[in-house]
Amino acid sequence: MIEFAVIAVFALSLLGCLLLDISLLVALVFGFFLFCGYGLYRGHTLAQLGRMAFSGIKTVKNILFLFILIGMITAFWRASGTIAYIVYYATTVFSPTTMLLSTFLLCAALSVLTGTAFGTAATLGVICATIARSMGLDPVLIGGAVLSGSYFGDRLSPMSTSALLVAAITDTDIFVNIKRMIPTSIIPALLSCLVYFLCGQNAHSADSAASICALFEAHFTLTLWLLLPALVIVVLSLLKVSVKITMSISILLAIVLSMMVQGLTFSDVLSTALFGYQPAAPLAEVMAGGGILSMTNVFCIIFLSSTYAGIFKGTELLKNSKHHLTALAEKLTPYGSTLLISVITAMIACNQTLAIMLTCELCDEMVENKETRAVYLENTAVVVAPLIPWSIAGAVPLTTIDAPTLSIAAACYLYLLPLWNYFLVLFSRKKHAATK
Repeated sequence: MIEFAVIAVFALSLLGCLLLDISLLVALVFGFFLFCGYGLYRGHTLAQLGRMAFSGIKTVKNILFLFILIGMITAFWRASGTIAYIVYYATTVFSPTTMLLSTFLLCAALSVLTGTAFGTAATLGVICATIARSMGLDPVLIGGAVLSGSYFGDRLSPMSTSALLVAAITDTDIFVNIKRMIPTSIIPALLSCLVYFLCGQNAHSADSAASICALFEAHFTLTLWLLLPALVIVVLSLLKVSVKITMSISILLAIVLSMMVQGLTFSDVLSTALFGYQPAAPLAEVMAGGGILSMTNVFCIIFLSSTYAGIFKGTELLKNSKHHLTALAEKLTPYGSTLLISVITAMIACNQTLAIMLTCELCDEMVENKETRAVYLENTAVVVAPLIPWSIAGAVPLTTIDAPTLSIAAACYLYLLPLWNYFLVLFSRKKHAATK
């Protein structure tokens, strides 16, 4: 039972930080020492625990480069005028009443195309959020629509790293998994569209959109060339070029446009890359943001949480709890147990990848059919991770578009998908029991 006590104390520390508005990094540092204390209790030495923590860090070293790219692309799309150009002309096409729905659908389409939630939020998500803010829409709802759309394709794209991970650890075919996932997604997607459409009906056309467009016209040289960084993302994604290469090329084009079209100097470029785009007021209220340093908080989160992965594996903290969790299957159904366990693993893993792996490991005896297990993982761990406030799965996209953490509450697709499928499982179980 000590394993449950350790996990409960850590969960309470996270909840306490949220309620007291204390940085979640405090709870994560506390968690590191808490889990190390558990390791010492189990007879491991400090040196062994250090090696365990370092082994976890090594597994996420490549993500650091992706964070750098996200920080830079959001900064230089602002500085080059790419966002300003698209927003300037898009405000004549989109209306405030349909903007939330459009944001969800556009982000969903791009995430299916690119297979990356982070990349979708850093590009189209920023554009949609800027347009929506210019129309005076609620930032919480904007963030929820972007988050929902960005993770729609994180399940269904053959280019998605999470979909590939699930296929690999369950030894299944990714295209078979996608074919089986599509029916489970239809109703949640339609309900999400309805929710965002209805929420948008309360929006009213605001004069702010026109004033922001005038602001862009006064501060940027708006030319068709500014679309190049965005077009590169779409074209290279269609050609299935690596996301990192695609984003790097887009950044280079945006830097060239920033200097040749908008007149930034070399020192301005260096400053923008590090600190983000920082124009003078009043433009700063709309366009300031991005930069490598903007990703510092989420980098610290994944750095600390990655140490947990190594400690959990070395101390077998979760494995020792496995037989207790398995007993839940009889009461909650195998899918319900998978959903509950995915919430727990997402809370303690703080990132999507580890949450998927831990959930799969803990649920392998509950769901014997590997194809069913793969779909269960896609309908639980993959979409639950972004709903945890301290998980980078949700923190990175929301940080990228400057949306509040409360936007998680408006990411309705991420709630509807697992709950709808749990309802189907319960209905099927009740129907099966009635026929006996």
